[in-house]
Amino acid sequence: MARDNDAPKPAEKGKGKDVDSEQRIDESKKGKAVNAVNGKKEDDQNESEELSEEDQQLKGELDMLVERLTESDASLYKPALEAIKNFIKTSTSSMTAVPKPLKFLRPHYETMTKLYDNWPAGDDKTSLADVLSVIGMTFLDEDRQDTLKYRLLAPSQDIASWGHEYVRHLALEIGQEHAQRIAAEEPTEDLVELALVLVPLFLKSNAEADAVDLMSELEIIDQLPKFVDENTYARVCLYVVSMAGLITYPDNQQFLRVAHSIYKTYQQFTQALVLAIRLNDMELIKSDILDARDPTLKKQLAFLVARQGLWLDLEGVDDASELQECLSNAKLSEHFKSLGKELNILDPKTPEDIYKSHLESSRVAGMTNFDSARNNLASAFVNAFVNAGFGKDKMMLVGDSNESWVWKTKDEGMMSTVASIGTLLIWDLETGLERIESYSDSDDDNMRAGASLALGIVSANVRSEADPVLALLSDPDRLNHKSKLVRVASIMGLGIAYAGSCRAELAEILVPIITDTTQDMQISAMAALAGGLVFVGSGSAESSESDICSAIVTTLLDPERSDQLTNKWSRFLALGLGLLFFGRQEEVDVILETLKAVEHPMAKPTAVLAEICAWAGTGAVLKIQELLHLCNEHLEEPDEKKGDELLQAYAVLGIALIAMGEDVGQDMVQRHFGHLMHYGEANIRRAVPLAMGLVSPSNPQMKIYDTLSRYSHDNDNDVAINAIFAMGLLGAGTNNARLAQLLRQLASYYHRDHDSLFMVRIAQGLLHMGKGTMTINPFHTDRQILSPIATAGLLAVLVAMIDAKEFITSSSHYLLYFLATAMQPRFLVTLDEDLKPLTVNVRVGQAVDVVGQVGRPKTITGWQTQSTPVLLGYGERAELEDEEYISLSNTLEGLVILKKNPDWEGGK
Repeated sequence: MARDNDAPKPAEKGKGKDVDSEQRIDESKKGKAVNAVNGKKEDDQNESEELSEEDQQLKGELDMLVERLTESDASLYKPALEAIKNFIKTSTSSMTAVPKPLKFLRPHYETMTKLYDNWPAGDDKTSLADVLSVIGMTFLDEDRQDTLKYRLLAPSQDIASWGHEYVRHLALEIGQEHAQRIAAEEPTEDLVELALVLVPLFLKSNAEADAVDLMSELEIIDQLPKFVDENTYARVCLYVVSMAGLITYPDNQQFLRVAHSIYKTYQQFTQALVLAIRLNDMELIKSDILDARDPTLKKQLAFLVARQGLWLDLEGVDDASELQECLSNAKLSEHFKSLGKELNILDPKTPEDIYKSHLESSRVAGMTNFDSARNNLASAFVNAFVNAGFGKDKMMLVGDSNESWVWKTKDEGMMSTVASIGTLLIWDLETGLERIESYSDSDDDNMRAGASLALGIVSANVRSEADPVLALLSDPDRLNHKSKLVRVASIMGLGIAYAGSCRAELAEILVPIITDTTQDMQISAMAALAGGLVFVGSGSAESSESDICSAIVTTLLDPERSDQLTNKWSRFLALGLGLLFFGRQEEVDVILETLKAVEHPMAKPTAVLAEICAWAGTGAVLKIQELLHLCNEHLEEPDEKKGDELLQAYAVLGIALIAMGEDVGQDMVQRHFGHLMHYGEANIRRAVPLAMGLVSPSNPQMKIYDTLSRYSHDNDNDVAINAIFAMGLLGAGTNNARLAQLLRQLASYYHRDHDSLFMVRIAQGLLHMGKGTMTINPFHTDRQILSPIATAGLLAVLVAMIDAKEFITSSSHYLLYFLATAMQPRFLVTLDEDLKPLTVNVRVGQAVDVVGQVGRPKTITGWQTQSTPVLLGYGERAELEDEEYISLSNTLEGLVILKKNPDWEGGK
């Protein structure tokens, strides 16, 4: 309703105006948008009789000053313009209202623009343009960019004096104008020049986001380093890096490089190295380590590189031997056990401690625990995952090899059981080699195969100068063994042990196996997968990699092997090719073009797999849309189109793989998965639970595991089995109590179904991995870096799980050990400068995103104070309690070196 003072008044009081006012109110009721500022102006004009005496005086003075500008006496212009400027600059009003001088000058705007057109060039004309630019800010019509138009006509004037809001408005119009000029192919130099005047103004007023956004829009982000100083660089870089995740290739790479150069300029080596790792630029990584002068800092950087699993050659570097120890993760097992000691969990657990069968009804308990080779195999996996890394258990590492659990299993089960020793002793190379040796010389091929696989697992993410694992696994006796299983296990072992190493010797070993047409497809496919793991993400830069790449492509194009490509193992050939281009984004296009020449049905799924690997963790929305489109296609005769079935399953996994690096994307795709489960074909529905697990491994979110719990009772047993495995993936290494309860209920529910029960046991083992001290989440260092090695291991298992009954629940359960590449302790261990454990107090709490927040906000919330070593959960962050020590790493995670603070005065 109109207010009383909006009611019609007698004609002499201006009836026309009031009718207009009522009409405007009526229109707004009908939902027609009214420009806020214009509406304000009209209201104020309509109620001009309500102006206070002070406002009337201001209006009168401004009217008089404008009047002077229209007179012929040019000597009046300068003082009049100065007075107008002074009125505008000294006006005070609320933040939401238009300043009164601007409000009163708006009616004169057209008059003043005509004056500008008629005045001769000179200081007065420039000064008038300056004023017009500011008044132009009150017009919100996008077609009128008067603020920018007149600012370009008065570029030398003091822009900062008009205030922050004016600078922001000007930046907005520069962005709009730049886009229009680019589209029209017009020059933009004047806009760039003006923008570079605004950037320092933004930085000075703590508006780093506005400065970066403007430079990003004008594509001049490379000029940012010269504007930052020691007070602004940290906030600027934080914003630039967070923005890199939201823009497309290759701009995101450029943003990271700009931030890297700024960090390097201000001696922030750990932050610079994080970005170099994200860029996957080995030369940059090496130069970051070599440029750090402090030898202790170099060790900290080496720990960071080791966490990513990168292999660096530091030959010729002064302190190479000391750095090599840090790079090789040699003490990882020792530090992990010290965490176990601190948490008092060194005593081994048995599978029964996990199953808690006494909580089940006696009838069901007897049926879920009957002594069969299958159940004993499940127990071997559970035992391996639960006691992983601690080197102690009550089944495998007791007595001699002839008395161990192995004899309670049979065939491939014996292989997986022996391989479990590698998991129990993971990262402890010395002890591991000793314990595995007794199985290596066994007469039983299954045991020899298990020993070969165990050698690979025990050295996952760990290096040794002597390289015993390479010597043992590349032995012709193993690689050319009469037993196919021994050959497969040796190749898998090489892939797991040397994942991410990019070593040329391995290409020489693997390429002949991939291209040998006489080999069984399982052998060639495993060799391709091992090659993909070893050279993961190396793109087409490495000559050895291109050998692996061309070997796989040659195999796909080879007409002699086209029949073999329908084999269930050929999917790992495709995965090996995809892993080579992991994270390389558009570089994969060359391979996609090549695959178009392959007429086999496996060509399309291979192309999808390669593409999803290339865009993994980028959050690229357009790629997710493409994959959803693939899932939308209806298959008429699925039996004849195994390739198309796989294509859609890979597309579902790809949605999760691409979205996993970005929080908003993760929430969005969870909704899409719900739709796919409702409307998708059977092959899509089987892949959805796996994708849900892949989006957040080792991060049990209630909304996800409740959904998976529903799917674990699905009518389609394949969907149920995959949902059970996904529950294990989701809770891996967390000991989540709710998930443990759900899995115990599933064990009772599926007590008659051997395949489902086997998968429940695997999930239980994963949930309690490392007694709740491990993670398989591929993101680390405050979730900034995605580990290609960890993701590759997860993918290898999930690609097998798409057809679980063909692989994992039948005889190829040993493929589960690819998870070894993703297994990492989730701890914070603080060390002194001599790399000896140092106990300090830290606050551990939920991480808070402080990007673009004003002041110095707290980076953690809800913290508890603990003494190191400490366990870090998903999304948790640690901070030092006091300033007695200085951390050499900006992120307190993993192995962190502390230096005594020279300025510390105890307790103050």
